[in-house]
Parts: sequence; structure tokens; C-alpha cells
Amino acid sequence: MTPVKTPQSAARVAPPPGWLARTLQDHSRALNSSLSELLRKPVATLLTAFVIGLTLALPAGLDTVLRNLDVVGDSLQGSLRASLFLKDSVDADRAQELSHSLGKRPGVASARYISREQALDEFRQHSGFGEALDLLKDNPLPAVIVVTPDRHAPQAQTDALFKELGKLPEVEQAQLDEKWLQRLYAILTLVQRAVLVIASALGLAVVIVIANTIRLDIERHREEIAVMKLIGAADAFIRRPFLYTGLGYGLVGAVLACAMVVGAGALLSQPAHELAGLYEAETSLRGLAPQAILGVFGAGLVLGWLGAFWTVSRHLKHIEPA
Repeated sequence: MTPVKTPQSAARVAPPPGWLARTLQDHSRALNSSLSELLRKPVATLLTAFVIGLTLALPAGLDTVLRNLDVVGDSLQGSLRASLFLKDSVDADRAQELSHSLGKRPGVASARYISREQALDEFRQHSGFGEALDLLKDNPLPAVIVVTPDRHAPQAQTDALFKELGKLPEVEQAQLDEKWLQRLYAILTLVQRAVLVIASALGLAVVIVIANTIRLDIERHREEIAVMKLIGAADAFIRRPFLYTGLGYGLVGAVLACAMVVGAGALLSQPAHELAGLYEAETSLRGLAPQAILGVFGAGLVLGWLGAFWTVSRHLKHIEPA
């Protein structure tokens, strides 16, 4: 005969779910509840996420601009040229020989000799003082060797090279127009620190926006929360759906922020390429770096969780069952 299963034996066959299963079920219910809450009011959800996305997009966009300016600076670093003004006692043959030897030196991309006559012709063409120059008896311009450094050489090596070239016995004066590039790097350093300050302030703004939105959700569910407290629900259980809601706002805001930065980059790519071409910098506008994308999503999720946790923990203390 087949034995009849008693309630005790059935209970032994199907044990109650363990701690992990219960935890997963609780989180699943909380996630479904928060998604339902977000989808119940799509317009308000998108507006809040748009504000968050705009707030996250500003520091991300500034970081992208800084990275592109840094690349342009590195590109322009290789286009620097040092003008070595030769002494009048140096003849053309010696100047040609010196230019040829300088072009073979390590760290030098090219060296071009410009005679006094060529320098005068170029000045006459570009200055607009051709008639005035005809009144001069002698050519006042010296011969020049234009030295272009290797763009891949380190900055310290380039500086040492130009200092060494300026001490050559044939050189009367060496001129390197790099002050503007030094100013560019100084400005970039200043803007990088400003971006950190702006990002911190905007991060606080994201927390406040999410906290205010979650506060309104708490007020709408005040009676439900009071009933849950009455039957003994823990604060962690009550808090969990609101935390998922904050994470949802942060996630959607991060997606919108990345989309804004990518869209802005696409609109500015062609003008930026044309502007870089005017400065002889062969570079194209770069979009969001992978680490920047991860940073935007990480910041959105963390700030969303912080905003929700802060406001829920603060308001749950003031909701008690009647």
C-alpha cells in the first residue's frame, strides 16, 4: 500500500524559503513597486530625470571639452617652431650646413634655412610695407633657421633642446613663441579644478532634486506607511522601494546626460575640426570616454541612492500609526 502523506511529512518535503530566497523576493517586490510608481506618472518621471540628466551632463561635457583641449595642446606642441637668428658674419654656405646638421639632431623634426633675401621677400609680401622697404639702402633682416621639434618629444626635452640651440656660436638670438601654449596649459589646470567644484555643487543639486521628489512620494503614501508600521514592518523594508525609485531616477538621468553630451559633440564636431585646422592641429573632436560614461552612470546611481536614503530616513521618523 502507498503510504498517505501527513501534513508533517509534506512540510518536510517542501521547507520554507531560506534567508537568501526571502531577501530576493523582498527586493523583487520592492523593485516592481518602484517601477510601477515611475511608470504611473511618466511625464513627471521624465521631467525629473531630465533635470538630473542636465545636471550630470554639464560636468561630463566640461570634462570632454578639457580632454579635447588637452589633445589640441599636445598637437600644437609639435607645431612649435624656434627661430634661430644668425649673426651677420655667418655666410650662406655655413648657414646651409648648420641647418642640415640641425635637421638630423634627436628631437628635431625639421630645420629650414631662410636667407636674408628670402626673409625680406616674405616680409615684403606679408607686411604691406613694400614701398617703405624700397627706401632702405641695406637689408635689415637677418638670416634665420626655423627649427620644428619632434611632436612626440617630451616637453622637458624640447625646452632643453631650444636652450642648447640658443647657445650656438652662429646664433645671435633664439626665439620660441610658446608663451601662449603655457598659458593654455595654465588655463586648463584652472578649469580642471573649477570642474571639480562645479561637479560637487551639481552633485549636491542632484541629491536635493531626488530628495524632494521622493519626499512627495512619501507624502502620497503616508497612510500606507503608517499601516505598515502598525503591523510591525521594519524601516528597512519600508525604505527599500523608495531607494529603488531613487536609483531609477539616477539611472534614467545618466542615460539622458550621456545622450546630451554625445548629441552636443556631434553638432560641434565639424566646427571644432575646422577651428583646429586653422591652428594646424590635426585632431578631431573626441566624445565621451568609456571611463567618463562609467563615471556618469556611477554618479547618477550613487546620488540617486543618497538622495532617496537621506529623505526617507528623515521622514520615516515623523510617520507613526495613529
